[in-house]
Amino acid sequence: MKNQKPQEATLLAMALGALPPLVACLCVLVLGGCASASYPLLPEAQANVARDNPPPPKDEDFPKLSTAKWEQGAFPSLEALRAMRTGMGKDQVRELLSWPHFTEGLGGVREWNYIFHFRTGKGPEYVTCQYMVRFNKDVLTSGMYWKNPECAALVNPPEAKPIPVVVAPAPAPARKVTLGADGLFRFDGGAVSDLLPEGRAKVERLAVEIQRNAKQLQGIVVTGHTDRLGSESYNAALSLARANSVRELLAQNGIDRGLVRTQGMGERQPVAQCQGTAKTPALVSCLQPNRRVEIEVLDGRQ
Repeated sequence: MKNQKPQEATLLAMALGALPPLVACLCVLVLGGCASASYPLLPEAQANVARDNPPPPKDEDFPKLSTAKWEQGAFPSLEALRAMRTGMGKDQVRELLSWPHFTEGLGGVREWNYIFHFRTGKGPEYVTCQYMVRFNKDVLTSGMYWKNPECAALVNPPEAKPIPVVVAPAPAPARKVTLGADGLFRFDGGAVSDLLPEGRAKVERLAVEIQRNAKQLQGIVVTGHTDRLGSESYNAALSLARANSVRELLAQNGIDRGLVRTQGMGERQPVAQCQGTAKTPALVSCLQPNRRVEIEVLDGRQ
């Protein structure tokens, strides 16, 4: 208001004086930008997020599309979605994704929900996905979730990258470690936040072992696998997401991220063959060996 002309400021003051006190205060907030002061992201709060391990939402936890305040949704930037991480403040989320599309409340909001559309490449056609961002007690992002896991594949397509050719005098000896996905991740989870404490500890110990024993580390290949339950596209996206999460945790524990390649094989390379199609406890148990993450370490020692 200090930049207004004197006569404009006088008229504005008279107008506000004629309003009830509460309405006048709200008008001042609107004219001031409707924003409270931001806050720094403290190291203690970041450490709290790293320790968080919240369970993922269920389908019924997502709001109905018909209850959205902005029912049209939005066509998001893929780069913005790929930049989302845990430990971000609300200002940073708004900068990437804008405001949520549902009425989330006034104070103490711990969840933002979005309606995002993605082009199919067939003229004006698009698919609609629901995206949820959850915040912890420090109001930092503690998890990002898609209602349909297949939507995650639209942001990060499960395409295996070719292994770069390395010219070497002799083939590098490889060592393969297989970790059961059931002991690594929460059921149907694939993000870093879905890693179980025991699974996180296994990957961290493996990172220490690799750095101690691999004298000439040439590369690491992390491959995710699923069982045959669920759709092919869902399994491909889930297996790649799990491989990417293992790579991220290896990098957090000292492994050069540039040396780690990931790929998702979905259900294409089973190690156990089981009869039946109905999702019974017996079939789920029989297929357990197929739900795995394989880590191949390439060491250039002769």
